[in-house]
Amino acid sequence: MYFPTSAARQLLTVPALPDVSPEPVLCFEASPRKSLFCLLTKSSLTVWRVRPSAPLAHISRSETSLIEHGDNTAVAWSPDGSRIVIQTTMSYLILVTVDYVPDASVYQPSHMGPSVQRNFLPGPGEGIPLQLLSLALEGVICAEGQVLSVSPRKNYIIFSTSSPPAVQRIPWPVYDESEFEEQTARRSLMGHDTWILSDHEFPWLLDPDVTVTKILHSISGVETWITSDGRAYFVRLQESRHSEDVSERDEEETDKSSTPNQANGLSRLSTDSSGSQPHYHWEGTCIHNFEVPRWVQKQRSTDDSSGRLSSTYIEPRRAVAIAVNARFSFIAVGTQSGSIEFTSFPTQDGPTPIPKVVEVPNPYDRSSGSVTAMEWSSDGYVLAVGWTHGWAIFSVGGRCLASGFGVEDHIDGDRFQDTFMHAVENLFWAPGNFELVVLTPSGIKPDGQVFVLPFAKSATTCQHSPDNTRYAFLQMDDRALVYRGAEQPDMSVINPESDVWQHIKIPQSYLATNWPIKYSALSSDGRLIAIAGRRGPGRWKIFSSIAQEQAFTVKGGLLWFHHVLIVSVEISKSYQIRLYSRDMELSNQNVLHREVLMSPVIILSLVDNSLLVYTSDNMLNHYLIVPTVDTIKLHLCGSITFDGIIASPSAVRALSWMIPNAQKRLGDPVDDLAVATVLMVVGGQLVLLRPRKSGTQEVNYDMQIFAERIEFCWIHLRGIGALENSLWGYDGQNMRVWLNALAIESSGSADEPSSVKESVSIPLDFYPLSVLMDKGIIIGAEHEAATRMNLSFVMFRHATSSHLFLHHVLRYHLESGQVKEAVALAKHYQNLVFFAHALEILLHTVVESESFVGSEDPSTSASPESGTLSAVIEFLDHFDASLDVVVGCARKTEMTRWKRLFSIVGNPHALFETCLASKRLKTAGSYLLVLHNLEQLDENNKDAVRLLNCAVKAQDWQLCRELLRFLHSIDDTGKALRHALSETSLVVQKGDTVP
Repeated sequence: MYFPTSAARQLLTVPALPDVSPEPVLCFEASPRKSLFCLLTKSSLTVWRVRPSAPLAHISRSETSLIEHGDNTAVAWSPDGSRIVIQTTMSYLILVTVDYVPDASVYQPSHMGPSVQRNFLPGPGEGIPLQLLSLALEGVICAEGQVLSVSPRKNYIIFSTSSPPAVQRIPWPVYDESEFEEQTARRSLMGHDTWILSDHEFPWLLDPDVTVTKILHSISGVETWITSDGRAYFVRLQESRHSEDVSERDEEETDKSSTPNQANGLSRLSTDSSGSQPHYHWEGTCIHNFEVPRWVQKQRSTDDSSGRLSSTYIEPRRAVAIAVNARFSFIAVGTQSGSIEFTSFPTQDGPTPIPKVVEVPNPYDRSSGSVTAMEWSSDGYVLAVGWTHGWAIFSVGGRCLASGFGVEDHIDGDRFQDTFMHAVENLFWAPGNFELVVLTPSGIKPDGQVFVLPFAKSATTCQHSPDNTRYAFLQMDDRALVYRGAEQPDMSVINPESDVWQHIKIPQSYLATNWPIKYSALSSDGRLIAIAGRRGPGRWKIFSSIAQEQAFTVKGGLLWFHHVLIVSVEISKSYQIRLYSRDMELSNQNVLHREVLMSPVIILSLVDNSLLVYTSDNMLNHYLIVPTVDTIKLHLCGSITFDGIIASPSAVRALSWMIPNAQKRLGDPVDDLAVATVLMVVGGQLVLLRPRKSGTQEVNYDMQIFAERIEFCWIHLRGIGALENSLWGYDGQNMRVWLNALAIESSGSADEPSSVKESVSIPLDFYPLSVLMDKGIIIGAEHEAATRMNLSFVMFRHATSSHLFLHHVLRYHLESGQVKEAVALAKHYQNLVFFAHALEILLHTVVESESFVGSEDPSTSASPESGTLSAVIEFLDHFDASLDVVVGCARKTEMTRWKRLFSIVGNPHALFETCLASKRLKTAGSYLLVLHNLEQLDENNKDAVRLLNCAVKAQDWQLCRELLRFLHSIDDTGKALRHALSETSLVVQKGDTVP
């Protein structure tokens, strides 16, 4: 779903200032909104803009400051982006304020003469002026103990120390206006808290004799710690229940001491002398644990008793990085050995989640090293990972979408610049997730350590609507890519070299000020495209009024209904659904219909003429789209709440429903909501909600969980044959298909959700993007990287791949004894060019199944696989290509399995005679090879002679040539060849034979 494309951009990180000496970049950190990032060297700090990539402000520390406080080591932003905290080697925290100067630009264009033309058009995101920033030193905080990690919050700073092992909290400096001190500002650092790591303060730590090496706080509010023993924890700061008793004890301790920091490290000072300041404690849950080998435990106990230390044991599963995916409710943990583990969020009453080790591709057996950085994209679909020797992109299901551990081809080491292919220090996703910003270790040159790698991503990552999943639809930074192979001949679809992607450029004037693209929508026929960026929608027909375009933002998605664009917008803290016509100018005066909502829209979905609107208050609203003579409007049919069913409305990523056939034919569309089976993807769970009316006619829902960690799903309400109402989901490894999901009965109780096993599981070696139902093919893509000796960079592209799914579905029916259903389904595809190939794959898969290995006795045909083979042969007899399919499969199968195969298919000689009788001479020639290998040809090769005579009469000279070669190959003396020629008219009068 995410594929690197084009080539990476390299940024020159040394500011073009006269007094700045080049220094290697130690680390970088993105601002909370990802629009800015800062680069840190040992003595300076530079703030950059992401798009366009340019430095905005720079501050250097003096020599005195470096001597007194130490060199810079790490940096962090405050949540509001107004401050930056720098950590030094001598455990000082340097506070830098970030002031945004309004209506001022950091760069001024040079003076150009009036005759000079200014023809420089801004690129995506470059139309907004570079705002002037001012960096100023606010102060220095001396921390007690060696600082390990710093995590700024809204009202305070949390940091961990090693001596003593503790977690501390201090508030931001506050400037109080005092009338008695002539309006002078004074700083106050009241309320400093310290929690010593011990059994008493942290009883939930598995090993209290540790330090907190990393404190991580995600935008979603989830806080995680990594401790020095390599374990990871979910933590939360809670107000103590017995705060009054603790306050009295603290007050007594305060009277006994004259210093603000107590000996036990538990200090909570307050300006209120009554001791009513609330007290807090930490609660935590271990999310990454491992068992230390017994010999290590025994050695440690021996070392403790003797007082001597032995060599340190390095645990390979030791956590060194962690990334929280709140949208899918699980965590990614990077380990010391370089492995990646995915773990679901722990629950209070449930069992401990079992981690899933993600497979890291390493075809050349190169060392990846330890994990250095990890970050999820803002949509939660992909994880970017950096190692000491490479990088990779993983989907939420664990599939590797792209990777780089060095380069495959020979390169010029002196000219090659893309050092991120060999090592990564840090990384983060830029706004919109179209670019990955990567920091590499310092090399020979102290400049050019930052690279920006562009990506193309599936449009369903922005909006998972049925129309977007109907086509392979990719979104790039400045264009949309639509797969047009479904409109091409059959062979063009399965040919990977076919150029079947249509590139559609987005208007430059829109992208310049509204980058990045947030939503993309494709119409049901694939002819209309709409996109929405930072403000307003764009349809390659943009708003004529800039003020109207900038007045609202699209939130919740946009959809096409024929020529009408349906958009959910947020404007002045109110929420609306608007309808625009493709044939009219985009303006507020031409809005066809406005529907005001009370809550923001989470997701839109369109099924026929029903618009499903799911909002943040956990309500599903059903609208009918009603065309009138002059306009088109929305009619609200009903609403239903999912309180108690969906715990987190923001986790809903896909929405659709299925209506029973009786309701479709005879029912009133207004009543659809009461009888519809609702399909949702909630986090990573594919969920079906089935309506059930109680005695009071109140509609309740039974939940069925079809699968976990589903990345995308496709629902085909108008499938072909048995594929109607089928449900397709991809879990990162396999395409899982539930046939006729509407008819699957619930097996669980009303209180507990039931799980449903898929009908078909299709393994794929590429990432699927679309299911071409009418061609029986799954279309997808995979990334490719190329290097050249004469190039200094790596080129990335995505290649189209395909996979036939027809034989998988047919095998399911045949294994279930549903031969009639299989025949009915296959007849919809029998005119495809590759239909016979699909049948051959089906037969070959069954024949090559494990139950046939080593079994040569045709009498042992009572196994289930043998019954499946009989069903396959019965199924093949309904199609003219059956003879070609059988012999094609036989020639691709080991001879040890032929006896079993032909014991069910029939005598190959009888099949040969059938081919001759029906004039299928090429097929008969293939059976001739089978007869020869089975030693069923007589000494005079009468069957070969008969076939040769038929080929001569049909003037099929290519077949004649192959038959003569066959006769020559089976008899080195040439006797068989001379006999055949004597029986035919292929001998020339002079005695020469036709070659």
